[in-house]
Amino acid sequence: MESKTRHRVLVVDDEDSNRTFVECALREAGYDVVTASDGPEALQLVEQRRPFDLFVLDVMMPKMPGHELARRIREQHADAKILYLTGYSDRLFEERQVLWENEAFVEKPVSLRGLLEAVSLMLFGRTVRESV
Repeated sequence: MESKTRHRVLVVDDEDSNRTFVECALREAGYDVVTASDGPEALQLVEQRRPFDLFVLDVMMPKMPGHELARRIREQHADAKILYLTGYSDRLFEERQVLWENEAFVEKPVSLRGLLEAVSLMLFGRTVRESV
């Protein structure tokens, strides 16, 4: 990673296998990772265990879709960085034509390298070779 500070990432996905993949990949790269299986649990963690440097959110979740979770996170943290992890990127653009500032998405399935590069771009504005 770029600095000695461990960046905190909240990973939210209702599918155990996806959540575990992202958690393990980011931990191995040196990030401090917290996970949640749905939007309500994530909001509770945001309140209790803040601050987070990045939020990795699934778009399609049963209790609260990722775009709604992002909106609610931004109500409390306007500058939150959101990385959507989705197999349904078209759903991101149903209600708006562009992503907001500090938002990006990667398509599922994502490779380890693709995930780490996307996280690095979100946190540092560039890819960090040591983390891939």
